[in-house]
Amino acid sequence: MNDTPVRARVGGGVAEVDAAAWDVCAGGGNPFVSHAFLSALEDSGSVDARAGWQPAPIAIDGDNGQPAALTPAYVKSHSQGEYVFDHAWADAFARAGGAYYPKLQIAVPFTPVPGPRLLTRDASLKPALIGAAEALVDQNGLSSAHCTFPDAEDAALFEAAGWLIRIDSQFHWHNDGHEDFDGFLATLASRKRKTIRKERAAAQAGLEIVHLEGGAITEAHWDAFWEFYQDTGARKWGRPYLTRAFFSLLGARMAEDLLLILALRDGRPIAGALNLIGADALYGRYWGCVEDVPFLHFELAYYQAIDAAIARGLARVEAGAQGGHKLARGYRPVPTFSAHYIADPRLRSAIADYLERERPAVAAEIAELDAMAPFRKEE
Repeated sequence: MNDTPVRARVGGGVAEVDAAAWDVCAGGGNPFVSHAFLSALEDSGSVDARAGWQPAPIAIDGDNGQPAALTPAYVKSHSQGEYVFDHAWADAFARAGGAYYPKLQIAVPFTPVPGPRLLTRDASLKPALIGAAEALVDQNGLSSAHCTFPDAEDAALFEAAGWLIRIDSQFHWHNDGHEDFDGFLATLASRKRKTIRKERAAAQAGLEIVHLEGGAITEAHWDAFWEFYQDTGARKWGRPYLTRAFFSLLGARMAEDLLLILALRDGRPIAGALNLIGADALYGRYWGCVEDVPFLHFELAYYQAIDAAIARGLARVEAGAQGGHKLARGYRPVPTFSAHYIADPRLRSAIADYLERERPAVAAEIAELDAMAPFRKEE
């Protein structure tokens, strides 16, 4: 790597950065780190200082004056909307007389989707981005910096820089060249095949399932989906993280990357699941309903997503955080990562010890769950 000092700057928001320049660094494979998605969060008021997510993207400019390296970063006044839980760390530091907040968060807000976090035109600049995040913490008296859901490549770079690595898991469905859903079912044990067929039949009874993309998604559809999303958000988080305007902006800026799956009863939407389409994966993000129908969540969020991924030749479906019930439906556990730079040596030592003890338990759980996957056993 070039030893010439690198100068980094902190911006006031992703929306301030030229969209084309950002997306050159982002690479285009993962829709969540695109300028369109991140700026929609800001422009809709879903992400701002009032919400406890003060945008502070870090940039390193190239010789042409355009960004050559970027990372989406936020100054946080809480730990909500992250899906990697550090509340116990914050409480312990507070009891020891420290102030855990504010902290720096490198992340896609409200989005537990693994992907690149160090976005560059020149990969040799990635360590410099990490160093810039550390400097931002140290120079501004922040307690820590955290990168949530980096892909394995970026996680390895954070670890090489001395950040503490935490491992967790999600459930992803993998496409092993299936021609259709029945081809996938043929890989499962007989009892599981029968269960899934019964679930799908029960969920679809009396309903019409439609897949909408691009310009076919109208404001009326977003109105219906917003109602679904509010119901889910109220039950999970107390209040929804995203504003209604976010969905309109998403539709306007990323229409070709969206797949909205709706269940209709007599032509009226009663449930829906919103997916984003990546280069090699279908990402299930938001689900909700206004009518309780047995197994409809599984149908719209999991089985229809598998149908759509097979039809598009995508390698996998990522259906979000948590959910052991996904295992019985053909989704297998995979490791996910987070990286943590802790400024206070006492807090760092305590967290390092905790993670050292947590890591083998997580690995054992992933192995145990994978062994329980419902696939046919080879004779």
